[in-house]
Amino acid sequence: MFTSLWIAKTGLDAQQTRMDVVSNNLANTNTTGFKRARAEFEDLAYQNRGQAGGQTTEQNLSPTGLMLGTGVRVVGTQKMFNQGGVTQTDNPLDVRIEGRGFLQVTMPDGTVGYTRDGSLKRDQDGQLVTSDGYPLEPAVTIPTNASSVTIGTDGTVSVVAAGTTGSQQVGTIQLADFVNPAGLQPRGENLYLETAASGAPQTGTAGLNGLGTINQNTLEASNVNVVEEMVNMIETQRAYEMNSKAISASDAMLQTITNKT
Repeated sequence: MFTSLWIAKTGLDAQQTRMDVVSNNLANTNTTGFKRARAEFEDLAYQNRGQAGGQTTEQNLSPTGLMLGTGVRVVGTQKMFNQGGVTQTDNPLDVRIEGRGFLQVTMPDGTVGYTRDGSLKRDQDGQLVTSDGYPLEPAVTIPTNASSVTIGTDGTVSVVAAGTTGSQQVGTIQLADFVNPAGLQPRGENLYLETAASGAPQTGTAGLNGLGTINQNTLEASNVNVVEEMVNMIETQRAYEMNSKAISASDAMLQTITNKT
């Protein structure tokens, strides 16, 4: 059996995976705080038919050797955490992180999730929660009699109660950062989970120690560049076609051998 058939097959699998990644990027073009992913490839093990530097004669060495590749595989998908665009909402509970950092939320099982989606809401108790109802960590509660809410660039949340003129601080939105954000595990719902690769979260006040600032009345848009993803899709399609051609060529060569036997 021609090895080229199996090599081309790995190419088809790899390009199909890349198309899946590109399709997910395009599907999340309008997802708040979404970070695009990039498929990363590596070549597979080589067949050593002749060692580079091997002795060809008593005085001479092989300058290159004979190494035959066996294909390609997708080794990982990396999240690209570059800043997304700005969406002006004029909603006082919408916040955008400018720079590094994640909002922290408490999951139903008690673990902490991390998100760049700052479209916050109030639940039945007045707590600030995500669109899926997960409360911020640490919790921030807006009084029922609050007539206005102000969120400072350092995450300080203050309100003005109805019938009063003075503001009252009711909580602080803290941010968390990671040594390697690309190592976080995306779980859907605009959330990420800590892994051994991401390192432990480093929490702190927005605007200090390298953490980004918090901007009220705005949201961070997806960082997907539609034009770039369309180019990636065309490139992937052409690479898939070329691997299909390699299979067709190998099949034609086998057919030639079969017809002559």
